[in-house]
Amino acid sequence: MVGSGGREHALGWKLKQSPHVDTIYFAPGNGGTENNQNISVDQIDQLAQFAKENNCLTVVGPEGPLSEGIVDEFIKRGLSIFGPTKNAAQLESSKVWAKNFMKRNGIPTAQFEVFEDPKKAKDYVKSVDYKLVVKADGLAAGKGVIVCNDSSEAISAIDKILIDKSFGNAGSKIILEERIDGVEASYIALSDGNTAYPMASSQDHKRIFDDDKGPNTGGMGAYSPTPVINEKMADEIQKNVIEKTIQSMKKEGIIFKGFLYAGIMIKDGKPYVLEYNARMGDPECQPIMMRMDSDLYEYVMASITGTLSKLPKIQWKKQSAVCVVLASKGYPNSYPKNEEILGLDFSDKNSYVFHAGTKKESGKILSNGGRVLGVTALGDTLQDAIKNAYARAGKISWPSKYCRTDIGKKGLSWGK
Repeated sequence: MVGSGGREHALGWKLKQSPHVDTIYFAPGNGGTENNQNISVDQIDQLAQFAKENNCLTVVGPEGPLSEGIVDEFIKRGLSIFGPTKNAAQLESSKVWAKNFMKRNGIPTAQFEVFEDPKKAKDYVKSVDYKLVVKADGLAAGKGVIVCNDSSEAISAIDKILIDKSFGNAGSKIILEERIDGVEASYIALSDGNTAYPMASSQDHKRIFDDDKGPNTGGMGAYSPTPVINEKMADEIQKNVIEKTIQSMKKEGIIFKGFLYAGIMIKDGKPYVLEYNARMGDPECQPIMMRMDSDLYEYVMASITGTLSKLPKIQWKKQSAVCVVLASKGYPNSYPKNEEILGLDFSDKNSYVFHAGTKKESGKILSNGGRVLGVTALGDTLQDAIKNAYARAGKISWPSKYCRTDIGKKGLSWGK
Protein backbone atom coordinates (compact mmCIF):
# COMPACT_ATOMS: atom_id res chain seq x y z
CA MET A 1 0.00 0.00 0.00
CA VAL A 2 1.76 3.14 -1.24
CA GLY A 3 1.09 6.23 0.88
CA SER A 4 0.89 7.46 4.45
CA GLY A 5 -2.54 9.05 4.90
CA GLY A 6 -5.97 8.14 6.21
CA ARG A 7 -7.04 6.97 2.76
CA GLU A 8 -4.18 4.46 2.61
CA HIS A 9 -4.87 3.23 6.15
CA ALA A 10 -8.55 2.70 5.22
CA LEU A 11 -7.77 0.89 1.94
CA GLY A 12 -5.23 -1.33 3.72
CA TRP A 13 -7.69 -2.04 6.54
CA LYS A 14 -10.33 -3.11 4.01
CA LEU A 15 -7.95 -5.17 1.85
CA LYS A 16 -6.69 -7.02 4.92
CA GLN A 17 -10.21 -8.41 5.48
CA SER A 18 -9.98 -10.35 2.21
CA PRO A 19 -9.25 -14.09 2.44
CA HIS A 20 -6.96 -13.61 -0.59
CA VAL A 21 -4.59 -11.32 1.31
CA ASP A 22 -1.85 -12.65 3.63
CA THR A 23 0.11 -9.54 4.59
CA ILE A 24 -0.15 -5.83 3.98
CA TYR A 25 2.95 -3.65 3.82
CA PHE A 26 2.67 0.14 3.95
CA ALA A 27 5.22 2.40 2.29
CA PRO A 28 5.85 4.59 4.18
CA GLY A 29 2.68 4.21 6.32
CA ASN A 30 2.05 6.08 9.58
CA GLY A 31 1.74 5.56 13.33
CA GLY A 32 -1.40 3.45 12.98
CA THR A 33 -0.28 1.09 10.19
CA GLU A 34 1.81 -2.05 10.49
CA ASN A 35 4.65 -3.52 8.42
CA ASN A 36 5.77 -0.01 7.51
CA GLN A 37 8.61 0.22 5.00
CA ASN A 38 10.90 3.22 5.03
CA ILE A 39 10.33 4.00 1.34
CA SER A 40 8.72 7.28 0.32
CA VAL A 41 5.97 7.46 -2.30
CA ASP A 42 8.26 9.03 -4.90
CA GLN A 43 10.98 6.36 -4.65
CA ILE A 44 9.45 4.39 -7.50
CA ASP A 45 12.51 2.23 -8.13
CA GLN A 46 12.73 1.08 -4.49
CA LEU A 47 8.97 0.47 -4.34
CA ALA A 48 9.17 -1.73 -7.44
CA GLN A 49 12.14 -3.60 -6.01
CA PHE A 50 10.28 -4.26 -2.75
CA ALA A 51 7.11 -5.40 -4.59
CA LYS A 52 9.16 -7.79 -6.70
CA GLU A 53 11.07 -9.30 -3.76
CA ASN A 54 7.90 -9.79 -1.70
CA ASN A 55 5.61 -10.92 -4.52
CA CYS A 56 3.21 -8.03 -3.84
CA LEU A 57 0.20 -6.60 -5.57
CA THR A 58 0.68 -2.83 -5.21
CA VAL A 59 -2.17 -0.38 -4.54
CA VAL A 60 -1.33 3.32 -4.93
CA GLY A 61 -3.11 5.80 -2.66
CA PRO A 62 -1.91 9.34 -3.44
CA GLU A 63 -1.87 11.32 -6.69
CA GLY A 64 1.85 12.21 -6.66
CA PRO A 65 3.35 8.86 -7.68
CA LEU A 66 0.47 8.25 -10.16
CA SER A 67 1.30 11.49 -11.96
CA GLU A 68 4.99 10.50 -11.92
CA GLY A 69 4.21 7.27 -13.77
CA ILE A 70 4.57 4.62 -11.03
CA VAL A 71 1.98 2.42 -12.79
CA ASP A 72 3.79 2.56 -16.15
CA GLU A 73 7.09 1.62 -14.47
CA PHE A 74 5.57 -1.35 -12.59
CA ILE A 75 3.81 -2.62 -15.73
CA LYS A 76 7.10 -2.36 -17.65
CA ARG A 77 8.67 -4.61 -15.00
CA GLY A 78 5.81 -7.10 -15.14
CA LEU A 79 4.53 -6.19 -11.64
CA SER A 80 0.87 -6.16 -10.60
CA ILE A 81 -0.33 -2.64 -9.68
CA PHE A 82 -3.69 -0.90 -9.21
CA GLY A 83 -4.11 2.67 -10.44
CA PRO A 84 -4.11 4.78 -13.61
CA THR A 85 -1.09 5.29 -15.89
CA LYS A 86 0.67 8.65 -16.10
CA ASN A 87 -1.37 9.56 -19.20
CA ALA A 88 -4.65 8.65 -17.52
CA ALA A 89 -3.68 10.48 -14.31
CA GLN A 90 -3.50 13.73 -16.31
CA LEU A 91 -7.18 14.06 -15.45
CA GLU A 92 -5.90 15.13 -12.03
CA SER A 93 -2.30 16.22 -12.58
CA SER A 94 -3.27 18.91 -15.10
CA LYS A 95 -6.52 20.79 -14.57
CA VAL A 96 -5.97 22.50 -17.93
CA TRP A 97 -5.72 19.12 -19.69
CA ALA A 98 -8.83 17.89 -17.85
CA LYS A 99 -10.91 20.99 -18.70
CA ASN A 100 -9.97 20.77 -22.37
CA PHE A 101 -10.74 17.03 -22.32
CA MET A 102 -14.22 17.75 -20.89
CA LYS A 103 -14.82 20.49 -23.43
CA ARG A 104 -13.93 18.37 -26.46
CA ASN A 105 -15.96 15.39 -25.20
CA GLY A 106 -19.09 17.24 -24.10
CA ILE A 107 -18.77 16.40 -20.39
CA PRO A 108 -20.71 18.99 -18.35
CA THR A 109 -18.43 21.52 -16.62
CA ALA A 110 -18.27 25.27 -15.96
CA GLN A 111 -17.10 27.56 -18.78
CA PHE A 112 -13.46 28.56 -18.47
CA GLU A 113 -10.37 30.22 -19.94
CA VAL A 114 -6.68 29.34 -19.43
CA PHE A 115 -3.97 31.93 -18.74
CA GLU A 116 -0.21 32.13 -18.19
CA ASP A 117 0.06 35.91 -18.36
CA PRO A 118 -1.20 37.68 -15.19
CA LYS A 119 -2.14 40.85 -17.08
CA LYS A 120 -4.33 38.99 -19.59
CA ALA A 121 -5.93 37.03 -16.74
CA LYS A 122 -6.78 40.27 -14.89
CA ASP A 123 -8.21 41.82 -18.06
CA TYR A 124 -10.46 38.77 -18.37
CA VAL A 125 -11.63 39.16 -14.75
CA LYS A 126 -12.67 42.74 -15.54
CA SER A 127 -14.49 41.64 -18.71
CA VAL A 128 -16.91 39.16 -17.12
CA ASP A 129 -19.95 39.89 -14.96
CA TYR A 130 -19.99 36.62 -12.97
CA LYS A 131 -18.07 35.32 -9.98
CA LEU A 132 -14.97 33.25 -10.68
CA VAL A 133 -12.95 30.35 -9.35
CA VAL A 134 -9.18 30.53 -9.85
CA LYS A 135 -7.38 27.20 -10.16
CA ALA A 136 -3.70 26.30 -10.36
CA ASP A 137 -3.07 23.85 -13.21
CA GLY A 138 -0.99 21.25 -11.35
CA LEU A 139 -1.11 19.25 -8.12
CA ALA A 140 -1.38 21.41 -4.98
CA ALA A 141 -2.53 18.96 -2.26
CA GLY A 142 -6.18 19.99 -2.58
CA LYS A 143 -5.36 23.65 -1.91
CA GLY A 144 -4.87 25.01 -5.44
CA VAL A 145 -8.46 26.18 -5.92
CA ILE A 146 -9.51 29.67 -4.79
CA VAL A 147 -13.24 30.39 -4.79
CA CYS A 148 -13.75 34.15 -5.24
CA ASN A 149 -16.66 36.34 -4.19
CA ASP A 150 -15.74 39.35 -6.35
CA SER A 151 -13.22 40.58 -8.92
CA SER A 152 -10.74 41.93 -6.34
CA GLU A 153 -10.51 38.45 -4.75
CA ALA A 154 -9.97 36.95 -8.21
CA ILE A 155 -7.18 39.44 -8.94
CA SER A 156 -5.41 38.71 -5.66
CA ALA A 157 -5.74 34.95 -6.39
CA ILE A 158 -4.07 35.53 -9.78
CA ASP A 159 -1.23 37.38 -8.03
CA LYS A 160 -0.89 34.63 -5.46
CA ILE A 161 -0.56 31.87 -8.06
CA LEU A 162 1.10 33.47 -11.11
CA ILE A 163 3.25 36.18 -9.50
CA ASP A 164 4.01 35.03 -5.92
CA LYS A 165 4.30 31.41 -7.14
CA SER A 166 2.52 30.16 -3.99
CA PHE A 167 2.09 26.71 -5.58
CA GLY A 168 5.46 26.67 -7.40
CA ASN A 169 5.39 25.01 -10.83
CA ALA A 170 1.85 23.73 -10.21
CA GLY A 171 0.77 27.34 -10.76
CA SER A 172 2.60 28.16 -14.00
CA LYS A 173 -0.81 28.16 -15.71
CA ILE A 174 -4.19 29.00 -14.24
CA ILE A 175 -7.81 28.39 -15.10
CA LEU A 176 -10.41 31.08 -14.57
CA GLU A 177 -13.81 29.43 -14.53
CA GLU A 178 -17.33 30.54 -13.88
CA ARG A 179 -18.30 29.88 -10.29
CA ILE A 180 -21.27 27.53 -10.13
CA ASP A 181 -23.07 27.87 -6.83
CA GLY A 182 -24.90 24.72 -5.89
CA VAL A 183 -24.38 21.67 -3.72
CA GLU A 184 -21.12 19.75 -3.94
CA ALA A 185 -20.77 15.99 -3.69
CA SER A 186 -18.18 13.33 -4.50
CA TYR A 187 -18.87 10.57 -6.97
CA ILE A 188 -16.23 7.84 -7.19
CA ALA A 189 -16.17 4.80 -9.43
CA LEU A 190 -13.82 1.86 -9.88
CA SER A 191 -12.87 1.25 -13.51
CA ASP A 192 -11.03 -1.38 -15.55
CA GLY A 193 -10.81 0.87 -18.61
CA ASN A 194 -14.07 -0.32 -20.08
CA THR A 195 -16.56 -0.95 -17.26
CA ALA A 196 -16.96 1.38 -14.26
CA TYR A 197 -18.74 0.38 -11.05
CA PRO A 198 -19.89 3.14 -8.71
CA MET A 199 -18.63 3.32 -5.16
CA ALA A 200 -21.04 4.59 -2.48
CA SER A 201 -21.92 8.29 -2.74
CA SER A 202 -20.31 10.69 -0.28
CA GLN A 203 -19.94 14.34 0.61
CA ASP A 204 -16.71 15.98 1.72
CA HIS A 205 -16.34 19.09 3.92
CA LYS A 206 -13.49 21.06 2.40
CA ARG A 207 -13.28 24.26 4.46
CA ILE A 208 -11.43 24.41 7.76
CA PHE A 209 -14.22 25.99 9.87
CA ASP A 210 -17.86 25.12 10.63
CA ASP A 211 -20.50 26.26 8.11
CA ASP A 212 -17.92 25.93 5.33
CA LYS A 213 -15.98 29.02 6.32
CA GLY A 214 -12.25 29.69 6.03
CA PRO A 215 -9.68 28.34 3.56
CA ASN A 216 -9.89 25.06 1.67
CA THR A 217 -8.14 22.02 3.14
CA GLY A 218 -7.54 18.46 2.00
CA GLY A 219 -10.92 17.71 3.66
CA MET A 220 -12.16 17.99 7.26
CA GLY A 221 -14.64 15.13 7.21
CA ALA A 222 -17.05 13.21 5.03
CA TYR A 223 -20.14 11.06 5.22
CA SER A 224 -21.75 8.35 3.10
CA PRO A 225 -24.25 7.95 1.55
CA THR A 226 -25.33 11.49 0.75
CA PRO A 227 -28.98 12.39 0.01
CA VAL A 228 -27.63 15.03 -2.40
CA ILE A 229 -27.09 12.23 -4.93
CA ASN A 230 -30.40 10.42 -5.22
CA GLU A 231 -30.91 7.47 -7.55
CA LYS A 232 -31.87 9.62 -10.55
CA MET A 233 -28.86 11.91 -10.05
CA ALA A 234 -26.55 8.91 -9.57
CA ASP A 235 -27.73 7.46 -12.88
CA GLU A 236 -27.12 10.73 -14.66
CA ILE A 237 -23.61 11.15 -13.22
CA GLN A 238 -22.78 7.50 -13.94
CA LYS A 239 -23.87 7.83 -17.58
CA ASN A 240 -22.96 11.41 -18.54
CA VAL A 241 -19.80 11.82 -16.46
CA ILE A 242 -18.19 8.53 -15.42
CA GLU A 243 -18.96 6.30 -18.39
CA LYS A 244 -18.53 9.15 -20.85
CA THR A 245 -15.12 9.92 -19.33
CA ILE A 246 -13.93 6.29 -19.47
CA GLN A 247 -15.15 5.82 -23.08
CA SER A 248 -13.82 9.21 -24.26
CA MET A 249 -10.42 8.42 -22.74
CA LYS A 250 -10.48 5.05 -24.53
CA LYS A 251 -11.36 6.78 -27.81
CA GLU A 252 -8.32 9.03 -27.27
CA GLY A 253 -6.15 5.95 -26.75
CA ILE A 254 -5.96 6.09 -22.94
CA ILE A 255 -7.21 3.19 -20.81
CA PHE A 256 -8.28 4.44 -17.36
CA LYS A 257 -7.89 1.78 -14.67
CA GLY A 258 -8.31 2.56 -10.98
CA PHE A 259 -10.51 4.90 -8.96
CA LEU A 260 -12.04 7.73 -10.96
CA TYR A 261 -13.29 10.52 -8.73
CA ALA A 262 -15.54 13.29 -10.00
CA GLY A 263 -16.03 16.32 -7.76
CA ILE A 264 -19.59 17.29 -8.71
CA MET A 265 -21.51 20.54 -8.28
CA ILE A 266 -25.27 20.13 -8.56
CA LYS A 267 -27.15 23.24 -9.65
CA ASP A 268 -30.83 23.33 -10.66
CA GLY A 269 -30.88 19.54 -10.74
CA LYS A 270 -27.92 19.29 -13.14
CA PRO A 271 -24.47 17.87 -12.33
CA TYR A 272 -21.30 19.70 -13.41
CA VAL A 273 -17.76 18.36 -12.99
CA LEU A 274 -15.67 20.70 -10.84
CA GLU A 275 -12.58 18.52 -11.03
CA TYR A 276 -11.36 14.97 -11.46
CA ASN A 277 -9.13 12.98 -9.17
CA ALA A 278 -7.37 9.90 -10.46
CA ARG A 279 -7.55 8.15 -7.08
CA MET A 280 -9.80 7.63 -4.07
CA GLY A 281 -10.74 10.75 -2.10
CA ASP A 282 -9.46 11.44 1.39
CA PRO A 283 -11.47 11.60 3.71
CA GLU A 284 -14.29 10.14 1.56
CA CYS A 285 -12.41 6.83 1.43
CA GLN A 286 -12.83 6.19 5.16
CA PRO A 287 -16.66 6.14 5.35
CA ILE A 288 -16.87 4.40 1.96
CA MET A 289 -14.59 1.57 3.12
CA MET A 290 -16.56 1.23 6.40
CA ARG A 291 -19.74 0.69 4.35
CA MET A 292 -18.32 -1.60 1.67
CA ASP A 293 -19.76 -5.10 1.93
CA SER A 294 -17.86 -6.69 -0.96
CA ASP A 295 -14.25 -7.91 -1.06
CA LEU A 296 -12.20 -4.91 -2.25
CA TYR A 297 -9.29 -7.14 -3.32
CA GLU A 298 -11.46 -8.94 -5.91
CA TYR A 299 -12.52 -5.64 -7.48
CA VAL A 300 -8.96 -4.30 -7.49
CA MET A 301 -7.78 -7.44 -9.30
CA ALA A 302 -10.69 -7.22 -11.78
CA SER A 303 -9.72 -3.60 -12.51
CA ILE A 304 -6.12 -4.64 -13.25
CA THR A 305 -7.13 -7.60 -15.43
CA GLY A 306 -9.97 -5.84 -17.23
CA THR A 307 -12.61 -8.30 -15.99
CA LEU A 308 -14.84 -6.03 -13.91
CA SER A 309 -17.98 -6.86 -15.89
CA LYS A 310 -17.71 -10.49 -14.69
CA LEU A 311 -18.23 -9.42 -11.07
CA PRO A 312 -21.56 -8.32 -9.57
CA LYS A 313 -22.05 -4.65 -8.65
CA ILE A 314 -20.36 -3.68 -5.37
CA GLN A 315 -22.53 -4.26 -2.27
CA TRP A 316 -22.98 -1.67 0.50
CA LYS A 317 -24.12 -1.81 4.11
CA LYS A 318 -27.47 -0.08 4.65
CA GLN A 319 -25.94 1.97 7.49
CA SER A 320 -24.52 5.47 7.20
CA ALA A 321 -20.88 6.24 7.97
CA VAL A 322 -19.28 9.50 9.08
CA CYS A 323 -15.60 10.43 9.22
CA VAL A 324 -14.56 13.36 11.43
CA VAL A 325 -11.02 14.55 10.74
CA LEU A 326 -9.05 15.49 13.84
CA ALA A 327 -6.44 18.03 12.78
CA SER A 328 -3.65 20.02 14.41
CA LYS A 329 -4.68 23.59 15.28
CA GLY A 330 -3.21 25.93 12.67
CA TYR A 331 -3.76 23.61 9.70
CA PRO A 332 -3.90 24.27 6.69
CA ASN A 333 -1.10 26.72 7.54
CA SER A 334 1.63 25.98 10.10
CA TYR A 335 0.87 23.76 13.08
CA PRO A 336 2.73 22.01 15.91
CA LYS A 337 3.97 18.41 15.65
CA ASN A 338 5.26 15.70 17.98
CA GLU A 339 2.44 15.96 20.52
CA GLU A 340 1.42 12.73 22.24
CA ILE A 341 -2.06 11.48 21.35
CA LEU A 342 -4.10 9.84 24.11
CA GLY A 343 -7.33 7.84 24.07
CA LEU A 344 -6.65 5.68 21.03
CA ASP A 345 -6.98 2.35 22.85
CA PHE A 346 -10.78 2.39 23.14
CA SER A 347 -12.44 0.14 20.56
CA ASP A 348 -15.94 -0.76 19.49
CA LYS A 349 -17.42 -2.53 16.48
CA ASN A 350 -19.12 0.59 15.10
CA SER A 351 -16.09 2.84 14.87
CA TYR A 352 -12.52 2.83 13.66
CA VAL A 353 -9.76 5.42 13.95
CA PHE A 354 -7.79 5.74 10.72
CA HIS A 355 -4.40 7.36 11.16
CA ALA A 356 -3.02 10.02 8.81
CA GLY A 357 -0.50 12.51 10.23
CA THR A 358 0.85 10.29 13.03
CA LYS A 359 4.08 8.47 13.87
CA LYS A 360 5.07 5.92 16.46
CA GLU A 361 8.03 6.68 18.70
CA SER A 362 9.10 4.56 21.69
CA GLY A 363 5.61 3.10 22.07
CA LYS A 364 3.82 6.44 21.87
CA ILE A 365 1.69 7.82 19.04
CA LEU A 366 2.66 11.40 18.17
CA SER A 367 1.06 13.98 15.88
CA ASN A 368 3.04 14.35 12.65
CA GLY A 369 0.86 16.26 10.19
CA GLY A 370 -1.99 18.70 9.63
CA ARG A 371 -4.75 16.12 9.32
CA VAL A 372 -3.90 13.69 12.09
CA LEU A 373 -6.74 11.15 12.46
CA GLY A 374 -9.98 10.21 10.69
CA VAL A 375 -12.45 9.02 13.31
CA THR A 376 -15.02 7.00 11.38
CA ALA A 377 -18.24 5.45 12.67
CA LEU A 378 -21.28 3.58 11.41
CA GLY A 379 -24.88 4.22 12.49
CA ASP A 380 -28.32 3.00 11.46
CA THR A 381 -29.12 6.56 10.39
CA LEU A 382 -26.90 9.51 9.48
CA GLN A 383 -27.83 11.11 12.82
CA ASP A 384 -26.62 7.97 14.67
CA ALA A 385 -23.39 7.83 12.68
CA ILE A 386 -22.66 11.49 13.46
CA LYS A 387 -23.30 10.88 17.16
CA ASN A 388 -21.09 7.77 17.18
CA ALA A 389 -18.22 9.48 15.34
CA TYR A 390 -18.19 12.51 17.66
CA ALA A 391 -18.49 10.30 20.76
CA ARG A 392 -15.42 8.36 19.64
CA ALA A 393 -13.57 11.56 18.67
CA GLY A 394 -14.30 12.99 22.13
CA LYS A 395 -12.25 10.23 23.77
CA ILE A 396 -9.09 11.26 21.89
CA SER A 397 -6.91 14.15 22.99
CA TRP A 398 -3.65 15.99 22.37
CA PRO A 399 -2.81 19.66 23.06
CA SER A 400 -3.48 21.00 19.54
CA LYS A 401 -6.45 18.83 18.60
CA TYR A 402 -8.99 20.60 16.40
CA CYS A 403 -12.06 19.44 14.48
CA ARG A 404 -15.18 20.83 12.89
CA THR A 405 -18.35 20.23 14.87
CA ASP A 406 -20.78 20.04 11.93
CA ILE A 407 -19.62 17.10 9.80
CA GLY A 408 -22.65 15.42 8.20
CA LYS A 409 -25.14 18.14 9.15
CA LYS A 410 -25.64 19.09 5.50
CA GLY A 411 -27.04 15.60 4.96
CA LEU A 412 -29.53 16.05 7.80
CA SER A 413 -30.88 19.36 6.52
CA TRP A 414 -30.91 18.36 2.83
CA GLY A 415 -34.28 18.93 1.19
CA LYS A 416 -35.70 20.72 4.24
